[in-house]
Amino acid sequence: MSEKMNAVVKTKPELGADWLQVDVPELKPDWVLVKVKAASICGTDVHIYKWDPWSDARIGAHNLPQTLGHEVAGEVVEVGKGCKRIKVGDSISAETHIYDPGDLTSLLGAFHVGNNMKILGVDTNGSFAEYFAVPESVCWVNDTSIPPELATIQEPLGNAAYAVLGEDNDVAGKTMLITGDGPISLFAVGVARACGVARIFQFGKYDFNMEIGKKMGADYQIWTNKTTAKERKEFVLDHTDGFGVDIALEMVGSQDSIDDCFDLVRKAGRVSAFGIPSDSPLPIDYANGIVFKGCQVHGVNGRKLFDTWYRNKNLLANLRIDPKPVITHMFTLEDYKKGFDAMLARPRFSAKVILFPEQAELDAAKKRFGIE
Repeated sequence: MSEKMNAVVKTKPELGADWLQVDVPELKPDWVLVKVKAASICGTDVHIYKWDPWSDARIGAHNLPQTLGHEVAGEVVEVGKGCKRIKVGDSISAETHIYDPGDLTSLLGAFHVGNNMKILGVDTNGSFAEYFAVPESVCWVNDTSIPPELATIQEPLGNAAYAVLGEDNDVAGKTMLITGDGPISLFAVGVARACGVARIFQFGKYDFNMEIGKKMGADYQIWTNKTTAKERKEFVLDHTDGFGVDIALEMVGSQDSIDDCFDLVRKAGRVSAFGIPSDSPLPIDYANGIVFKGCQVHGVNGRKLFDTWYRNKNLLANLRIDPKPVITHMFTLEDYKKGFDAMLARPRFSAKVILFPEQAELDAAKKRFGIE
């Protein structure tokens, strides 16, 4: 294997990234080296690509250059001498929250949050490359029936599953509001449908993505840019016997979306808080929206290791969910700029963008999607 590889690297604290030759990662004793089959662009990658205030504060220009990417599927080609579970030839995806086993949260079973947690592609070099390295502890062995373009989206699908299912997985037969029309909101619609949510309301504003939401299983869709908060509330109450939804997923992070969720969830219902606001803190009607309602608020930071990975694997491998409508663009990794351009365009005409280091993998994926 060559000592050099191609990678998408953030080199400057400004818009864009570069296609460079860099060193193939060196292995630590408990890490594995993975040949990338497919990788997908996340909203976090877009933040870093744009180099917005979050990126500057979270990463910092002094830590550049750094390889982008964290949603990935690939094949293990080398394992460190301390690895025991993962072996060469395994098809894996990576849990991007690299947990510290010594964190209190890890000791208590909440591996996805922690004071010393690192994130692939944010705190370490990522997976928009021919190869990447990651600790064995966060490798998830994929079902070989799941093709790379679907295996790579298990990480954001896990966000959606955790937001939908919460801690108790008690969603069957209930009503749910999902705000937003980005990829994770769209995945959440599909997970909610697959897991038996009886009535799914989706709030969004982009026609292209709302059409995908309909394909994923939304029962009712409301365009937030064409309605008032009062109109949205009247509609939801009219379709929930006047009570409001059992569960509301806040997936946007805007003030309007947050207000909608706490206003429209019923008493003793649940709000899953996933969206990241561009400015924080934001006001919440604490007394009426939470205390007097007896509302459960579930903060979602990543996925529940490895519960949601297990559920997603079963949903995908057994064809209980079809995420393909959310995958709107596929390019070679070298054409990453086209992928980011599609993600940045407004109004939206993209959802999930997949990148392939090898043309043969891209061609095979297009064939599976029926694309010439």
